[in-house]
Amino acid sequence: MKPRHSHLPGDCRAIGDVLARVGDKWSVLVVTRLGDGPKRFNELKRSIGGISQRMLTLTLRGLERDGLVTRTAFPTIPPRVDYALTPLGRDLLQPVSALGAWAIRNQANIARARERFDGAEPTRPAALGASA
Repeated sequence: MKPRHSHLPGDCRAIGDVLARVGDKWSVLVVTRLGDGPKRFNELKRSIGGISQRMLTLTLRGLERDGLVTRTAFPTIPPRVDYALTPLGRDLLQPVSALGAWAIRNQANIARARERFDGAEPTRPAALGASA
């Protein structure tokens, strides 16, 4: 009997699309920082080392588009804008935090595995189609 997986190609594309948003490092960091409550743009920028203003803007727009973050502008001088997690974003906080904790716990193990792999004698052809 042949297994039926006709639903997988569409599901894989949908899963890949969502994971592309929530799995990139900047989105993960923004979501975790907003887990403590609403923040202004510059607060976020200061708390996320290495992110450029442009990348933070693009990340926040993408998260807002996907319904994970809200942007609230206040009519003050100077203008004030707060970013906060939506209920969907809060639901994402737990798995993202768990993944971050796993990465921190296993950072040294992964570094050792990379060293072993990089130091091992190559046993595979350098490129596909290379003759042996």
